[in-house]
Amino acid sequence: MSSVTNGFTVKSHFENKDASVQKIYDGLLKSAKKFGPVNEAPKKTSIHLMNQTAFAGVATRKCALVLTIKSDRKLLSPRIHKSEQTSANRFHHEVKLTSPAEVDAELVQWLKDAYALSA
Repeated sequence: MSSVTNGFTVKSHFENKDASVQKIYDGLLKSAKKFGPVNEAPKKTSIHLMNQTAFAGVATRKCALVLTIKSDRKLLSPRIHKSEQTSANRFHHEVKLTSPAEVDAELVQWLKDAYALSA
């Protein structure tokens, strides 16, 4: 967790946040690393999870995470609170996570698909 990019650290994103936010992130990272190497790239307002390119973005909130997942199609799920088509074959989907239990099979499959797109 010592990644530093432009003076921003992964650790700094979890300062003054509920402990559950770190646990959710740890679950996401552990799941994503099952697909292969994952580079954490902390930015000013989020942490990018990278394969060759970013496949997900994590924005921390006081009691939750907002996860943005890259996709090649529109995902239809009540869990997704915002979707944006960024190009002909790319979408970004936002999911708000408030519990480590929300890092479930469905979410991990979305991450796996996103990871493959970023190879």
